[in-house]
Amino acid sequence: MDRSRLFGLFLFSLALAGARALTPAHYLSLSDVARLQNVLNQHFTDLESAYYSVVGLTKLGATVHDHEGVCQFLKSQLDPTDVDSVFFAAETSQAISGCEIPVSNETRDILLAAVSEDSTMTQIHRAVSALRSLGLPLASQEVVGALTGRISKEDNVMAITLALQTAARLSKQAELGGILEEIEDLTARLDDLGGIYLQFEEGLEATALFVTAAYSLSDHVDMEPPLKEDQVIQLVNSIFSKKSWDSLAEAFSVASAAAALSNNRFHVPVIVSAAGPATVSHSQPTLQLLVTDVMSQPLALANVLVESASAVASKSIILSQAPFTLNDGVFELNFMSSKPTSGYYQFSVAVTGDTRLVANHVELKVKVSTEVSVTSMDLSVVDKDQSIGTKTNRVDYPSKGKSSFIADSHQNFAMSFQLVDSNTGVELTPHQTFVKLHNQKTGQEVVFVAEPDSKSVYKFELDTAERKSEFNSISGTYSLHLIVGDATLENPILWNVADVVLKFVDEEAPVAIQPKTLYMPKPEIQHLFREPEKKPSTVVSNTFTALILSPLLLLLILWLKLGANMSNFSFTPSTVLFHVGHAAMLGLMYVYWTHLNMFQTLKYLAIIGGLTFLAGNRMLAQKAVKRIEKK
Repeated sequence: MDRSRLFGLFLFSLALAGARALTPAHYLSLSDVARLQNVLNQHFTDLESAYYSVVGLTKLGATVHDHEGVCQFLKSQLDPTDVDSVFFAAETSQAISGCEIPVSNETRDILLAAVSEDSTMTQIHRAVSALRSLGLPLASQEVVGALTGRISKEDNVMAITLALQTAARLSKQAELGGILEEIEDLTARLDDLGGIYLQFEEGLEATALFVTAAYSLSDHVDMEPPLKEDQVIQLVNSIFSKKSWDSLAEAFSVASAAAALSNNRFHVPVIVSAAGPATVSHSQPTLQLLVTDVMSQPLALANVLVESASAVASKSIILSQAPFTLNDGVFELNFMSSKPTSGYYQFSVAVTGDTRLVANHVELKVKVSTEVSVTSMDLSVVDKDQSIGTKTNRVDYPSKGKSSFIADSHQNFAMSFQLVDSNTGVELTPHQTFVKLHNQKTGQEVVFVAEPDSKSVYKFELDTAERKSEFNSISGTYSLHLIVGDATLENPILWNVADVVLKFVDEEAPVAIQPKTLYMPKPEIQHLFREPEKKPSTVVSNTFTALILSPLLLLLILWLKLGANMSNFSFTPSTVLFHVGHAAMLGLMYVYWTHLNMFQTLKYLAIIGGLTFLAGNRMLAQKAVKRIEKK
């Protein structure tokens, strides 16, 4: 094989891996479609609600009842001088049979006048759509000019989406290339959310209407939209991830997008899912798959092929290039004919038959389940010093051993068995294999893990002398149970194999045994708090207080001896207020210590301190003036 072919195969494998990288995570199940139909199937209140309801149901393939009654409602609510009214009535009439909306020359002139660059994009779209639905002549190239001019003025997602929808109603001879390029420009505005979702920041309705408009215009001009496969899948995930809709208009937009993604010329996303649990067994050997579009409608013309089926544990491939057969809308494959062992298998499935299919390579995990049987269950009591020969008893599943086994500190209890597939006889090693000993008197349970050896023989040996702590040295009769479980087993096992009498040497005399439980009341805990330290004597505290107050006493004595100079004290309001404020702050410190917290104290201090500051400033200014006058 030359290098060019090798390189070509390498690129093909990369492309195939990329195709498998992302598959639709959300779509409209049959129950979702029914819920969406219930939202759309509402009582009409006006022409707009009638349009969303009737046209939306038609896009979902649902039946619209009472066409004559709907038509009468449209005619009774129609305002021939209003563009919106004519649009809703005309579009709705196209979704039902035998309903013709009367049009006068005046109405036609109003619709034609609305097709102007001076009109809003909504008015242009509705006028053009009404003219087309009513079968009236229209100059498509003039509409293109109006749309192009309006896009430069309304450069937003909804306006450009309406321009795409309008262009899809025009003649193919018109120059639609410029408007078609807007699909790529809008795609660049989409926000990528984690590589899974792709949507506009304007929300679900804008995203769904863009998808509808893009495929509508692309189908009209027979040119594939500039959307990559991963982008299509991300848009599908974004549109159908929401399962409840806030308004009739939003539900209509989702229905329109679902119809566009299910029936267009270029991209049809494929939904591959198992019909029920993805499980096969000898009793149910057939793997069944549903291959549908985003509205859960079967793709009957599709071909389904298993490219490879490999065991998850060993990575070995046991099936490749095997086709599914179509049976009553369900694709079936008898996987058990390949004689797989129990476990999980990774399926690579390809859906072909239509070049439009997107996300047509999927990965599925399939479980092969089976039934397990216990064979060669041998129980024995082994003497440690080999002075007594070992006697082995075999117990057949699912019966219980007829006699009890007795083991003390001089003996070990041994158990060996095998687990095999009931259908093939192949040895199995389930994920969970336990041996449980249940004390028949106390209810105590001790569980051990049983491990297989190199020959897949499970062995368990109990040394009563070494394991006595796990049994709390409680002798008695224990029920021996075998527990076998695995996700691939159809019949997990809980088997009471036999009774075993265990005797522990540490048990000197029988005592009243209480059943162990987590819900017994606990003994009361008596807390011992530290005794408080003794207070100092009254003499010490009084002496300390006297020392603290001695400076104040010394101040009074010096004032009496030397004489206090009060000549400069003036009884002005500022002087009195300053000294009162100063005293109040000292008093506040005492109150803070006895009654207030820090935040309360700061609030009062701000008030008292502010007044004291202003009064002190005024007092010092007055004294400065008096000093200058004396000079």
